[in-house]
Amino acid sequence: MTAGRIRALITGFGPFPGAPYNPTAKLVERLVRLPRPAFANVERIGHVFPVSYRSVDAQLPALFARHEPDLLLMFGLATRTPYVRIETRARNTVTQLWPDADHATVLSRSIDPAAPATRRFGGHTQHLLHAAKTTGIDVRPSINAGAYLCNYLSWRAIEAVDQHPKARPLAAFIHVPKVPRDARSGKPGEITFEQLVDAGEAMLATLIQRARAARSRSNLTNGGS
Repeated sequence: MTAGRIRALITGFGPFPGAPYNPTAKLVERLVRLPRPAFANVERIGHVFPVSYRSVDAQLPALFARHEPDLLLMFGLATRTPYVRIETRARNTVTQLWPDADHATVLSRSIDPAAPATRRFGGHTQHLLHAAKTTGIDVRPSINAGAYLCNYLSWRAIEAVDQHPKARPLAAFIHVPKVPRDARSGKPGEITFEQLVDAGEAMLATLIQRARAARSRSNLTNGGS
């Protein structure tokens, strides 16, 4: 890793039962590769999680340990929502109705029975909402990330951020709607994949800006350069 570079971890999910095409994997690939001045001196790491509780539990800590990200921008698919949702919190709940890709048996309705009912991402979600709105996309805040893998990853990510030994990375989870695999097959008024890219770019740039500001404040506090 190059000293001084902001490290951005951008994640999506693979397909899952009921959603053979998950656009978040392609979205992550695009955001990692976009050549933009705002992303100069930023190391962008893309990762696509299998839709599996076991995979999240194994891979998320490994990603934090290997890359020590300054920010974590996560995307997931909300098949029944026609707009973009910026999640403001994760709930301490997990569904026992829908199996994950491993067909794992969920034994408890709580992620952590000893933990509070919710964990919050932080005030930076409002800045992401404003950034996405500037692109013209239909985007709204959300207090319910569901009870499946998106909520589970959100919970584990906030948990990892809170336990980070050095600094508190910025984390956010964005739910996106279904979009056509073929850009030419969409219906009038539907959100397109390119609109998701534009909104994702705006939110990523905002998180990078805030991460840089946080690092500068930390350097001043610690007497660094």
